[in-house]
Amino acid sequence: MFSKETEYALRGLVYIQTQNILGNRPGTDEIAREIEAPRFYTAKILQRLVRMGFLMSLKGKGGGFFFDKKKPELTIKELILATEGDKILTGCGFGLNNCTPDRPCKLHEQYILIREDIDKLVSSETIQSLAKK
Repeated sequence: MFSKETEYALRGLVYIQTQNILGNRPGTDEIAREIEAPRFYTAKILQRLVRMGFLMSLKGKGGGFFFDKKKPELTIKELILATEGDKILTGCGFGLNNCTPDRPCKLHEQYILIREDIDKLVSSETIQSLAKK
């Protein structure tokens, strides 16, 4: 359903938060291994998340990735919007550009309900809530 980047980012962030709860700051190699993702792609995604302010990192001994405890919890929706935009939450089930209430596709009415359910889910769940489960 999500792009590979979003999937890896989501899995990586949940893993990092889980490790942070245990008092650890995992590094790129550990994260990539645990989320079953390519190391260099994982590193690229994590650095992008750091630049966006979702995550923090320290280099060297005792370093690794961690969340700023002063920041609010990160919703899955915020992550999705940052990595792939809002198409999954607003787009057409057929992938049409001109699907509107006035010119609906054949799935329009049913897909609106699915999009609304997805929006509720990703708006209410956070990286932190998933890590605690």
